Order: sequence, then structure tokens, then C-alpha cells
Amino acid sequence: MAEKQKFPSEVVDLPSGGTIYGSDSPLKDGKIEIKYMTAKEEDILTSQNLIKKGVVIDKLLDSLILTEGVKSDDLLIGDKNAVMVAARVLAYGPDYNTEVPNPSTGTSLQHTFNLTDCPFKVLPKDVDYSKNEFDFELPTTKHKIKFHLITGADERLIGKELDALKKSGISAEITTRLRHSIISVDDDNDKSKINNFVNNMLARDSIAFREELKRIAPDIDMSQEIDIEGESVTVDIPMTVGFFWPKS
Repeated sequence: MAEKQKFPSEVVDLPSGGTIYGSDSPLKDGKIEIKYMTAKEEDILTSQNLIKKGVVIDKLLDSLILTEGVKSDDLLIGDKNAVMVAARVLAYGPDYNTEVPNPSTGTSLQHTFNLTDCPFKVLPKDVDYSKNEFDFELPTTKHKIKFHLITGADERLIGKELDALKKSGISAEITTRLRHSIISVDDDNDKSKINNFVNNMLARDSIAFREELKRIAPDIDMSQEIDIEGESVTVDIPMTVGFFWPKS
């Protein structure tokens, strides 16, 4: 029997710390093993079929993840973002050269970001991350909702729903994401009731809930301070095609 090919790999940390996945999860310690990119992964990145389907990054990460029993769909979005950045650093190094807009003039300039300078978001101390289930009282109507943080699998479903709605000329980004986040309303987990509740949620409650989601969600901070014409400006690192497809 031929020996299984071994690849150089690294164990990288996850912003969530891992406990949110449960004590039986291989991610419970907040670490995941990924291998260095090879020509096989470059084939994935250049697959026009995967690019058109919008699944090329998912297929890439699935090919790189070595931790047994884990796929990109299992990861919280923030953890998935961190794995994506780690994979890019292992493949091409930390320097990422791209165009950024000048906030003052709107013109673009070239800048090289160091991706290893992207820290994990500091998680709030008042939140229990022992499982992916959280409580929140809406400030205006006082309804009590239970919700979870979106995973890669959830994001895939959301994307399919939004694409279908877009073909019908409907825009429902906010309500679709809220429906996939909320588990129950006032201890009632009936899906049809949750859908109706979301559609009729007061705007100020919707904003408050989305701010809470943003506050507690683990992630990697993709903003950095750069110098533009002698002024220090904080910008978000653009995730352009050059992120995984840098020029030779």
C-alpha cells in the first residue's frame, strides 16, 4: 500500500477560541490544521466552473483543512475569514499589494498590507461562548429572542435564497439574514412565526439586534492604519481578486 502523501502544514488559531463548537468538536481547543497550498489548490483557484458557481473559496479551504471531520461549512464566518487569511499567508507570504481608495479624493493608490498585522477581534467578557446560542432582548418591543452565529453552511443557504430572490426582482438581504440567525422568539421556535416576526420587526429593534450580532461575533480585524498624503487613515483591506490570485 502506497504511503499517504504528507504535506507541510500549520496549526492556526481561531478567533472564536473553539468552545462555541461544543466539547465533542475537533475545533473545541480553538485550533485548526491547514496545509500549505500546492499546484492542486492552484487548479481549484483557476477553475472557471467553481468561480462561476461562487464556491471556489469553499472548495479551496476544504482542500487545505487537515483537521479530521471539519469542512469550511462547519466554521463560523469569523473563523472562516481567519482561516482564509492564514491560508493566503502560507501560500504567498504576508505581503498583499492592492489598490485602496483615498477617502478624501476618491482616487486609488497602491498599498502593501502585512496580513500578519491583522489581529483577532477582542471578544466581550459578558458573553457565554460555551455554545452557539445567545439571548437578546429587543430594546423597544422587549421581545426576547434566541439566536446563533452564522456558519459557512448557513451562509451558503443565505446566498442561494438571495440569488433566487434577486432573479425575482426582490431585495431581502436584512430579513433573510435575520431569519437564519434567530432560533426562537419568546421561546417559540416555530419557523413560520419567526419569519412573520422578522418581516414585522421594528427598524430600531432590527438595528439593535444586528449591532449585537456584530458585537459578539468572533472575527479577524481586516482594517489597518495607513499613511495617505501624510495623514494616518484607517481603511478596510480590500478583498480583491489579487488576494488569492496575486500577479506573478
